[in-house]
Amino acid sequence: MIAAAARTKEVISFGPFSLIVSERLLTNDGTPIELSARALDILVVLLSHPNEIVGKKELLAQVWPDVIVEEGSLRFHMTYLRKALGDGKAGARYIATLPGRGYCFVAPVSRSAGQRGDTPIVASIFPHANLPSRQSRVVGRDDDILKLSAQLNASRFVTIVGAGGVGKTTVAIAVGHHLVDAFSGALLFVDLGTLSDPTLVTTGMASMLGLSVQSNDATPSLIAYLRNKRILLILDTCEHLVEAVAPLAARIIDAAPQVHILATSREALRVDGEHIYRLDALACPPDDPGLTAAAVRAFPATQLFMERAAASGARLDVSDAEVLIVASICRKLDGVALAIELAARRVESHGLQQTATLLDQRLTLLWVGSRTAPPRQKTLQATLDWSFGLLTELERIVLRRLAVFVGHFTLDAALEVVTGATLDRSTVLGAVDSLVAKSIVATNPLGAMMRYRLLDTTRDYAREIGIDAADATDLSIRHATYFRRWLEQSGKEWSTSSSGIERASHFAAINNVRAALEWCFSPEGNAEVGVSLAAAAVQVFLAMSLLPECHRWSQHALLALDKTGAGGLTEMYLQAALGFSSSQIYGESNAVTEALSRSLAIAEQHGDTAYQVGLLNMEHISHARRGDLRTSLEYARRCGAIAETSDDLTVKALAHAMLGRALQVTGDLAGSRAELDSLMRILSQSHRGPVLLSYDPHYHSYIALARTLWLQGYPTQALELARQGVEASEAMGHPAALALVLAGAASVFLWAGDLDNAQYHTDLSLSHAEANALGPLVAIGQGRKAELAILRGNTKAGVKDLQATLERLHAARHEVLTTEFNIAVAQGLAALGRPDEGKALIDESIRQVEVSGEMFYMPELLRIKGGLLLSMEKPDVREVETCFNESLVLSRRQGVRAWELRTARDLAKHLADQGQSKNGRTLLQSVYAEFKEGFETADLKAAEALLTTLR
Repeated sequence: MIAAAARTKEVISFGPFSLIVSERLLTNDGTPIELSARALDILVVLLSHPNEIVGKKELLAQVWPDVIVEEGSLRFHMTYLRKALGDGKAGARYIATLPGRGYCFVAPVSRSAGQRGDTPIVASIFPHANLPSRQSRVVGRDDDILKLSAQLNASRFVTIVGAGGVGKTTVAIAVGHHLVDAFSGALLFVDLGTLSDPTLVTTGMASMLGLSVQSNDATPSLIAYLRNKRILLILDTCEHLVEAVAPLAARIIDAAPQVHILATSREALRVDGEHIYRLDALACPPDDPGLTAAAVRAFPATQLFMERAAASGARLDVSDAEVLIVASICRKLDGVALAIELAARRVESHGLQQTATLLDQRLTLLWVGSRTAPPRQKTLQATLDWSFGLLTELERIVLRRLAVFVGHFTLDAALEVVTGATLDRSTVLGAVDSLVAKSIVATNPLGAMMRYRLLDTTRDYAREIGIDAADATDLSIRHATYFRRWLEQSGKEWSTSSSGIERASHFAAINNVRAALEWCFSPEGNAEVGVSLAAAAVQVFLAMSLLPECHRWSQHALLALDKTGAGGLTEMYLQAALGFSSSQIYGESNAVTEALSRSLAIAEQHGDTAYQVGLLNMEHISHARRGDLRTSLEYARRCGAIAETSDDLTVKALAHAMLGRALQVTGDLAGSRAELDSLMRILSQSHRGPVLLSYDPHYHSYIALARTLWLQGYPTQALELARQGVEASEAMGHPAALALVLAGAASVFLWAGDLDNAQYHTDLSLSHAEANALGPLVAIGQGRKAELAILRGNTKAGVKDLQATLERLHAARHEVLTTEFNIAVAQGLAALGRPDEGKALIDESIRQVEVSGEMFYMPELLRIKGGLLLSMEKPDVREVETCFNESLVLSRRQGVRAWELRTARDLAKHLADQGQSKNGRTLLQSVYAEFKEGFETADLKAAEALLTTLR
């Protein structure tokens, strides 16, 4: 039976490297080099044409023959190949790039016919047919196959460890096919999943090798036979026979130096010489609605889904919208290959959307897979039954209890929640360690902290098995209580985290908070626990800009609050969260006023100064949005009075911010500048400003100062500060706050006449506002777009859209930009030949400004009125000049140099038209001379052009 196999092979050598194409093996002085499949293919093509230019299209066609890819993929793998070769280091030069033409292999190349030494093999025992057929394409596992091949060659004994259904067997078979030539066909694939008796492991392997078994222990005969053989043994599905397989594998590796073993198991064999290769799930696209179909298809999980769905007869030519459903399905299945394949088979009969719906309804465990699959992998139910059957009773109990967690959890959380009267902490700790070792519980390090999770399919399975009702209630209460404590302890950290990245360690726990809230306020839940949990949660929801959730749970909790909790800190937190989130989502209302006033009263009763200041800020903002600017200023002054007696820099910062904004809109620009400069000095000391519910009250202070600077005549500084404000808000990671900052920045760019930047910031603000359900801010974004349309000449549509926006803002009692938008509408009406309507609107705006106290707009309103009067058929010149002169006087009194320049320009032109060019030039020159910067902005360029004409 023994035959000598002498196989010839061609070896391509260059520098210290040798490539055996038939074995797809690249070595550097004999040491195997790991390359991705695509990089190796590129190298083979280039070596086939040494010193010849190979065009990019030719490379793409040969390396990706059946796939349409961009040149970026070629560049990526070319960079990877060059790095592996050390191209360019120590003078080594292998691949040259010829811009616009392609690539060329420039190093000397030699070819030789090598001969493998005689290796005794069993010709009839090791036909290639023993190895199961390889799938036509193993999606997303090229790098795994290459790394495993190199590791197996170097260390001889590798165990692929991973969760059920992740693809361990598929990858092991692919590695076998990859190495079949390297082992001269001497491979033995042993499917241990078909065995249940540990005593049959050795006997089964011996019989597969054709050995005669004449005793109860076949191990000595097996070892003796393998001692001098060069063979690759693939031991598949070892987890249920670990106690038998582990010592046998160790003896083989020790006694047979030419035998290599590749094992697959849900837990390591844990013997000397074993090297673990943990096989992760396939990479899935992130939850990003902006992903295109091309981007989603680049991920292995979605590639597998699409290929298997098409192979099952489904016609998939999905759009960008539909491909997001595919991405969602793959994420729900955690990138587990078996689960993805089973789901993909349903598309042909159920369609894409219905398949996703069935996943949500947990109707997937019994979906049937391939007829040729092992029984344990024909359904997810069978796979999970197999895994569950391998657990001890203690491990099963802990697994069922761990199913209370959603997504990731910490070991501390598991020990706090899962322990009980019959399970102490040490017992739970041991069970968790065992479940991790058996690939039932997945791990994911996040910084220095290890996170754990159950795959969604495993969690659904464990919840279906369940525990009795009393234990389930007790478990859910412990779960909710633990996360309430976590929120109370970590909530303060959110306000000092300067970015979303810094808060990433907390994100994983938020899903558990949501799940606990859902349970607490369900019919079988515990509302009392839910109220305290919601009071802690709303602060973090605000920090994350999750305003709809903040509104929902604060409302639920207040309805469930009993009399004993009324007037306490819990109600204070909930009322503040309800009022603030409601104002942001729906606009100002009596309900908002009542909630904020109630919270403020409780804060005053308890002497909570910091919370008082935060609530005064909310009241200040709320009244400003309604257009009641005098009352808004009163709240700012109340805050200032508290700050004068406080040593807390946070309180002082908030007082400066409130007064700075309030004084600006009332026309006291000098006072506004002083307050905002003081605020910036505090913020420059790296003091972060969030006070109330972890929500940043300084998100638009940069913009407020930028607006003040522009009004005072410093446009360059204003524009730079607006950009800094956007950057600072982006770094904070608060999407809702960022939407407001972007909207404010757009106004500064609009004043400066930079319509493109105003449009960009408006579009970005609108996108964030829509994504975070900020109704009034959505309307403002739409209004700003309409205003820009008017300025760009699309006047009729712009006026109509802006008038509709104003109606929506009035309904939401959100009057912050009413005056500014009225000015745009009036100018649009004038451009449409309807100056009388425009003047009527401006007159009404002047009356509103006098009532509300928004006096900083008065000079501009008077200027616009003068211009509208001039555009009438028979203008009253005296009234026109009165409007312009009153505007100039008020501008100088307020120090609003920007409005003064606009009015001086209009009046100078009017005077020139009246034959008084010299007077007009003198007036405009005197105002223009006061500016020291910003000469590239629209108003100053227009003034300069008019001065040139008047000269």
